[in-house]
Parts: sequence; structure tokens; C-alpha cells
Amino acid sequence: MPPALTLFTAPKPFTNPHIALIQRNAFRSWQALGESVEIVLIGSDEGIADAAAESGFRYLPDVPVNQLGTPLISGIFKLGREVNQSPLLAYVNADIILFPNFLEVAQQVAEKLPKFLLVGQRWDLEVTECLNFAGDWAEPLRRRTWRDGKLHMRAGSDYFVFPRACFQDIPDFTVGRAGWDNWMIFKARQENWPVVDCTSDLDIIHQNHDYSHLPNGQPHYRLPETGENIRLAGGRRAIFDLNDASHRLVRGKIEAMPRDWKGKLREFQNRPMLKNNNFALTQLLFTLFQPKRAWAEFLKNREMQKIMQSSRNSASK
Repeated sequence: MPPALTLFTAPKPFTNPHIALIQRNAFRSWQALGESVEIVLIGSDEGIADAAAESGFRYLPDVPVNQLGTPLISGIFKLGREVNQSPLLAYVNADIILFPNFLEVAQQVAEKLPKFLLVGQRWDLEVTECLNFAGDWAEPLRRRTWRDGKLHMRAGSDYFVFPRACFQDIPDFTVGRAGWDNWMIFKARQENWPVVDCTSDLDIIHQNHDYSHLPNGQPHYRLPETGENIRLAGGRRAIFDLNDASHRLVRGKIEAMPRDWKGKLREFQNRPMLKNNNFALTQLLFTLFQPKRAWAEFLKNREMQKIMQSSRNSASK
């Protein structure tokens, strides 16, 4: 009998001691989800094979990469999908601590909806020690998170749960760079799958870290691969966030996402793109309704194009 859920991820290299620590913390919290969840580590970076062996996870090293050697989301999702026939799939960033109700929440939604995407905000927490996930660990850690952590802005998501029938065709996004997580929300909305914001019912912890694992220690949004991710997504109009979710989960009940006037305006602006794949009309409406933001976006796009061109020039030398 297949597991109820397959949880897969592409960890960072284990060369940085703090990154190694927080990823192992995350993995131990995933182990605590029980035998109904199969966990798969994907990638050939240093330390991933050892971490999989330590945790008893499945290990798949042969993932497609881009010209810089960075794993591709399309390949990661394909590998995660193929290991078994579980009805639910989940991609979770490798520094995320999950609480024991993760599978329960996913199954609650699956009982009500045939297709969906579950997403949500994270709590950012400073963690510098090896955490203990034995016994009654969840409530003390949850209280610490609420006391010392900070709820992250609604820019994207660090986990994605969906039925096997969804997301069978994904562009060649680069993992660990901005844009692809936003596209997941956009794609689900475009396909008319309910996008359910689970923030109210599902706490997750992001263990804070620096960017030393990225080229030149730069934040991911300044890397050329982020520009390519945005291009593959269809441009900045397809960069959705949690405010674009269609529904939310509150005390186990799925309800329509409430909209203020700004939210209603954004829904109106995005309708041509979501209903008829008319990106041009959505861009026109965005420019008419929000000219200052449109100009700032134009300048940002031009800066990103310079970064991407500089990277291509360096690669060709």
C-alpha cells in the first residue's frame, strides 16, 4: 500500500555547519510525521547522501541541472512523483520544521476537494541548537515560535501540497531562486484549482540562515537565475503571493479568501490572464491602475536584464 503522502525536497549542501544543523532539525521533524509519509532527498550536493542514510529517507542523486549546475524544479518534481503512487505530494524547503498535524491538515482538505494547492506563511525563528523531537515536543516548540519568532510576509510559500493529478508539467525553474514558488500559486489559480492558505491552521518554522551558500553570498532575488525563473513564469504578472489564494483554511473549514478593495482590484486586473491567458490585457490594466508600481517594475526589470546579460557574458568568456 502506498504512503498517504510523499514529501520531497532538494537540500542545500551540508558544507556550512549551520545549514547542516538546521536541515537535520527539519528532517527529524519530518520523521516525526510517521510511517504514512515517505520522505525523499534529491540532489548530489555534498552531505545529502549521508543525511538520507542517517534519517532512513529515500535518496535520488540524479537530478537534471541548469548550465550552472543548479537543480531544476521540473526534474525535482518528476523524481518526487515517480517514487511511489501516494495520492498526495508535497515539496517542502529543507530548512522547514513541520508540526505533527501537517499530514492531518492535508488529508482534511483532500477529503473535500479533488484538486487543490495548499500553501501558507512561515514563522521565522533563530535556531542555533540541535532540537529534540522526542516525546511531547510540539507544544513547547510552538510556544517558543509564537514568543520569539516572526510571521513572515505573504510573499510566497515554503511548502506546497497537492494531489498527484496536479502539476504534471512544470517549467525548468531553478531551485533556491525566487519566482517559481509564486508561479505555483499562479498556475493553480489559472487551472481553477482552489489555492488554500493554511496559515491559520498550520504552523511551520523557517530556521533563519544567511546566504553564504549562494554565489557571492547574494540574496537569491539578485541572482541571474531568478530573472530566468521570472521569464519562465510568464513575467511579473504571474508572480502571485499568498494574497492571491482563492481560499483559506480556518479551524478545519475551507472558506473563500476575503478581499479588501485592493484585493478586489487585483482580482479584476488578473482576470484576463487567469481566464483567457491574456497577459497583455492584464499588463495594461496593471499599468493603468498602478502607474507608479509599473514604472518601478520597469526599472527593476531593466536592472535584472543587465545582471542576466553580465552573467551570460561572463559564462561565454
